[in-house]
Amino acid sequence: MAAGVDNDVFEQLLAVVERFVRERLIPAERQVEAEDDIPAEIIDEIKEMGLFGLSTPEEFGGIGINVPQEARLIEALCYASLTFRSLIGTNVGIGSQGIVMDGTPEQKNRWLPDIARGEVIASFALTEPDNGSDAGGIRTSARRDGDDFVINGTKRFITNAVRAGLFTVFARTDPDKPGADGVSAFIVPANTPGITVSKPDRKLGQRGTKTSDVIFEGVRVPASAILGGPKRLHQGFRTAMKVLDRGRIHVGAMAVGQSQRMLDIATDYALSRRQFGKMLGEHQLVQGMLADCQAELHAARALVRATADTFDREGKAILEASCTKYFCTEAAGRIADRALQIHGGAGYMAEYDIERLYRDIRLLRIYEGTSQIQQLVIARRTLAGRAA
Repeated sequence: MAAGVDNDVFEQLLAVVERFVRERLIPAERQVEAEDDIPAEIIDEIKEMGLFGLSTPEEFGGIGINVPQEARLIEALCYASLTFRSLIGTNVGIGSQGIVMDGTPEQKNRWLPDIARGEVIASFALTEPDNGSDAGGIRTSARRDGDDFVINGTKRFITNAVRAGLFTVFARTDPDKPGADGVSAFIVPANTPGITVSKPDRKLGQRGTKTSDVIFEGVRVPASAILGGPKRLHQGFRTAMKVLDRGRIHVGAMAVGQSQRMLDIATDYALSRRQFGKMLGEHQLVQGMLADCQAELHAARALVRATADTFDREGKAILEASCTKYFCTEAAGRIADRALQIHGGAGYMAEYDIERLYRDIRLLRIYEGTSQIQQLVIARRTLAGRAA
């Protein structure tokens, strides 16, 4: 099991994050929604708190929390708008963990300290216009040219691309190998000639998050840019899957944090609103919806924490992580729907927070592996386990 930080230190950090959420982030949510951006002063505060380096090992300037601690902190942070988490999400998760897990000593020393400080935003360039869920169908190419590789292709929905100082780019280095076997991962500075980042996408929810297309045209990088060095040529897909396993636990924790917020909002509304001569919360059908929310929230939280413990103990949790991502995000969608329903017509109005949270939560069932991809992973590993 990874040591993480001392329990007393962690509890102090958790308390600081919870206070920051209440006093700074939640009051700023409407400004972020209106301006489609996070205020610069809040970004500076997040840097000062060290939140960009939560999962970066201490030896590289991070805080070095383990996976169970990360799950609790992300749950606490995601009691506020998911937009704030998106700012640090790639540095804490998919943008940095490939380097932590498989990077060479030189790559770790070069990039991880800046990632931990938030001086470099790291983006994970995997998804493509025609290959979202089918990550093994990558078409972006990296052609060997002497001692270099030349990257060409387009990546889509890349989180924090407009803020990025570094991309982990997945490209096909062996065109004769179909599927995942011919894919390599490259560490590419964002200022490398030939990279174009498109304007941020307009989205249903999570205003203030930044996703964009990233176009690579004749982007030349040395062989030393391969994540893990030249010896890990064609090993990029394996890195991606390890990173996404941990990321799915992270997304489960996000879903739990938002679910708690939505349940609290719905409960407060049920206690303050009168219908048919009594408090809304006294109506049994409303009580039934609140009970369903509470039961699913408890199950989701327990699943996240159990899976985080498994990952930390065994270094992987493929089946468990997929179950976690699938159950927690689907449950969050149901909780959002009930919470809005409890508000009645008011829940459809933008002046109520549940309207925004309802839109924001929908994305969790799509990224880092759709619910349908999780079903496939769960079913295949279940069948394989019985057949073994």
